Amino acid sequence: MGAPVIRFDIGCRDKAKTVAFYEKVFDWTPKQAPFNTEMETGGGKGIDGAVTALGHEPHNYVMIYLEVADVNAACEAIRAEGGQVTVGPVEIPGEAPGGGGKFAWFKDPEGNQLAVFEPPATA
Repeated sequence: MGAPVIRFDIGCRDKAKTVAFYEKVFDWTPKQAPFNTEMETGGGKGIDGAVTALGHEPHNYVMIYLEVADVNAACEAIRAEGGQVTVGPVEIPGEAPGGGGKFAWFKDPEGNQLAVFEPPATA
């Protein structure tokens, strides 16, 4: 059966600031829940998750890849909203396992390390 990824949590100190970042950069839809803010990622594929401020360590935790249409444009938006691109964009060689595409690692304004991935173009 396997173990598919079905959810993510993004930990932070400032929940409002972090929710606003993901809403503006990736057009996610926040929905307030009792203990966190649920995030609908949209697009008809992918998974939904949550932003959580525990109020104690660990404040910042997670590593997930977010699929985007254009890594370069995503990096520009990340920087414009106060994030920092830490690696890339990096072209993935077509002969590599899973072959092709492009990725970049970034930190959001709270310091969480995540990544964006642009799949290879289809012929």
